[in-house]
Amino acid sequence: IQSSGSTYGTHFRVTTFGESHGGGVGCVIDGCPPRLSLSEQDIQRDLDRRRPGQNRITSPRKETDTCKIASGIADGFTTGSPIKVEVPNTDQRGEDYYSEMALAYRPSHADATYDFKYGVASVQGGGRSSARETIGRVAAGAVAKKILLQYAGTQILAYVSQVHNVVLPEDLVNSETVTHDQIENNIVRCPNPEYAEKMIAAIDDVRVKGDSVGGIVTCIVRNVPRGLGSPVFDKLEAELAKAAMSLPASKGIDFGSGFAGTFMTGSEHNDEFYMDEHGRIRTKTNRSGGIQGGISNGETITMRIAFKPTPTIFKKQNTVTRDKHDTELTTRGRHDPCVAPRAIPVVEAMVAMVLVDQLMAQYAQCMLFPINPALQEPLQKAKVPF
Repeated sequence: IQSSGSTYGTHFRVTTFGESHGGGVGCVIDGCPPRLSLSEQDIQRDLDRRRPGQNRITSPRKETDTCKIASGIADGFTTGSPIKVEVPNTDQRGEDYYSEMALAYRPSHADATYDFKYGVASVQGGGRSSARETIGRVAAGAVAKKILLQYAGTQILAYVSQVHNVVLPEDLVNSETVTHDQIENNIVRCPNPEYAEKMIAAIDDVRVKGDSVGGIVTCIVRNVPRGLGSPVFDKLEAELAKAAMSLPASKGIDFGSGFAGTFMTGSEHNDEFYMDEHGRIRTKTNRSGGIQGGISNGETITMRIAFKPTPTIFKKQNTVTRDKHDTELTTRGRHDPCVAPRAIPVVEAMVAMVLVDQLMAQYAQCMLFPINPALQEPLQKAKVPF
């Protein structure tokens, strides 16, 4: 029985470890294919996008988040053995800093539920419930993204599409042409400059008041191999939803038309098929979000993940002490006034981990014998550089 909850994946298996204010955090990746060119810099690029202290709308905690690959690499290539990635904590706060908060439950944090489950007070800073745990996910996701890009030409891009009541209209972003540089061009990671400024202003407004706001991250996946996912319980949406909803502060997810599809009729919502100029079966629209029957159809996967307002705010709140007395609490700490901008590389990482796991499952089940070219396509679309 697996009860620890710190491992994801079947074929590409990732376990994260460490606490927010312990010695360090990281991950162990088991099942990574051998002979993949991999360096610490491949991982560091995404860790730099996730790290705190980047700008005024992120947590002021000062961490370089410098990673070290401790195993699984020889002469710059993966060996097929477990890959351990370590990131030390260098700006953690001691017990004195959290002593007041250790006496009372922080509203909407995991302090209370951890006690309800384990019967032991969680370590300072939230421990495993802290967003700092996501460093291990981002490290593993960087490896998964490289596998997907090299093997199948798959690209994963996420961006902020809503901050509080500032909503980026969908028709202002073309999911087939939007680029990484357009997303990373501003501190809120919105590809539209006009709406980026509005989002930054909304975050600044609550930040100076000691409050927080929520947001929505849109994620798109281009060049997805067909056939990923399985019927019934292991549908691709189900796996992606589990991965996304395991992220700190996530509260909702939808795919394609999502909840808006409930306002349509079947004739309005259905994605009609057609033959393109290359002789491939395609869909004229993509309200299914690239997934039908729990299986990828080769169109761009689109999903949106909702993140709640950061629960740590610098306003006095009512709560209860651990010894069950009503009290008031003003929390301290270094936290993002809106988690959505820094969640971008974390969302991409979790999506990549799911897709690599599903790619390996599809290869194992359906690619051992020659494919049926009348119905199937090869999974591999890009030339492997070794």
